[in-house]
Amino acid sequence: MAIRLALVNDYEVVVRGLSSMLRNYADDFEVVELNANTEVSEPVDIALFDVFAQSSGDGEDVHDLLANPIVRHVVVYAWNVTPAMARRAMDHGVSGYVSKTLPAHELVEALHAVHAGGKVVLGSSSKRSAVGGDWPGREEGLTAREAEVIALITQGLSNSDIALHSSLSINSVKSYIRSAYRKIGVTSRTNAVLWGVEHGFHPDRARIEGPPSVESSRGAAR
Repeated sequence: MAIRLALVNDYEVVVRGLSSMLRNYADDFEVVELNANTEVSEPVDIALFDVFAQSSGDGEDVHDLLANPIVRHVVVYAWNVTPAMARRAMDHGVSGYVSKTLPAHELVEALHAVHAGGKVVLGSSSKRSAVGGDWPGREEGLTAREAEVIALITQGLSNSDIALHSSLSINSVKSYIRSAYRKIGVTSRTNAVLWGVEHGFHPDRARIEGPPSVESSRGAAR
C-alpha cells in the first residue's frame, strides 16, 4: 500500500517541486496534500517538512505538525543536518532528518524506513547543491540557498535572523546576499524586497489542491 504523504512548505513552487521530485515513485506514495502555510487536514503517514525559508527543523512549524493527531510521522527536509540539530528535533518527536542534497532515491528510502517505524538521520556534504525540487527565482539564476536568503529578506528578516532561520553563519549569509544581488541586479535591501515581492517571494497562503506531477506519473505507468 502506498505511503500517504503530505508535502509541507509556505511556498507553492517549493511543494510543487518536491512533488515533481517524487514523480518517478508514484507507486510508493500517495501525495494527499501539498500545503502552503496551512494545517494538514487529512490523515497521513508522513508529513515531509521542507525548511525552505522556514524556521529550523525543531521550530514552531514542526511542533505544530507533531501536535497534529492525524500526522503519524514528521520528516524534516533540511540543508544542514548536524547531530545536534537532528537530536533536538528527534527529542521533540521528529522521525527523520534528511539532507536536501541527497538524490531522490535516498529520500525515498528514508521515508520508507520512517514508515516502517525507524528513526532516520541522513546528512551530506554542505558543499553540494540541491539535486531536485524547485524554488522561487530559479528561472532568474538563483541557487536554492540564494533564493532562500532573498525570501527571508522579503519577509523582513535581518541578517542575524536569516542566519538563525537558515542555520548559516553570518558571513555565509552576507556572501549569499552579495551573489544574489548581482544576479537580480539590485544594490540595496529595499530594492531586493521590492524585487522579491514582484517575483513571488512572499509566502503563499492557500492550500494547493492535488499533486498533478505524481498523479500524472501514476497514470502514465498504467
